[in-house]
Amino acid sequence: MPLHTKQETGKEFEFTRADFERVRGLIYQRAGISLADSKQEMVYSRLARRLRATGIESFSRYLDGLEAGRMPHEWEAFTNALTTNLTSFFREAHHFPLLAEHALKARRRHAGPLTIWCSASSTGEEPYSIAMTLCEAFDTLTPPVSIIATDIDTNVLATAGAGVYPIERVEKLETARLRRFFLKGKGAQEGLVRVRPELRQLVSFRPLNLLADGWDLKGPFDAIFCRNVMIYFDKATQRKILSRFVPLMKPDALLFAGHSENFLYVSDSLRLRGKTVYELSHG
Repeated sequence: MPLHTKQETGKEFEFTRADFERVRGLIYQRAGISLADSKQEMVYSRLARRLRATGIESFSRYLDGLEAGRMPHEWEAFTNALTTNLTSFFREAHHFPLLAEHALKARRRHAGPLTIWCSASSTGEEPYSIAMTLCEAFDTLTPPVSIIATDIDTNVLATAGAGVYPIERVEKLETARLRRFFLKGKGAQEGLVRVRPELRQLVSFRPLNLLADGWDLKGPFDAIFCRNVMIYFDKATQRKILSRFVPLMKPDALLFAGHSENFLYVSDSLRLRGKTVYELSHG
């Protein structure tokens, strides 16, 4: 039965239950995302844009094209459309003082720069918050730190790499942080802020699918941020990803999770260190 028909809803495209189930299967295979029944409206509205952009007149034909390999470049747009990116600077603020303390201790224990992986960087607020925290911890804009920030969504990575945000996005930051880490736009750039070049240079942005067979990453890392990502995966996928994190963590590394995520029931290689912060159970 159609979820939406033109006659009944006045919407542009018919969207059947079978279409939704196909979308569910494809995004799970592609990105490990488990879409709930409640996401039907979201799926319709986001993919309707792709139908308009490609000039395809029905969901079934659009999905046929993806599955048949006739639109290889559309897979990226399809994935981007269904990826949810909710983020802000210093979200879940309790993590950052712990990161600063951990970084200073790790620096005393190990030679060389600290390495941190932000595995779902979205539009960049999280990795830049990490960078600001470490600049403050080491009291320099050039701390001994290398941050790798990845995301499956190439659109948000482009925004993150540019480091330009509406001023509303930074209004809740302390004045000292704003002055130290951001440049205020003038003229045509009025109402925007740009991350300072020194901060931008601390972060390397690159696309990465956590479900990919191979990750183009070189560990081990002093810390891994994987916050508010696992909630989109089923338990089997969570277990697989966590099992791949463990070998990439230094013996004293920390893994930061989202506020509604619990990894203890998924992996016995991790133990709770603090509020939604984990360490290796044999560390």
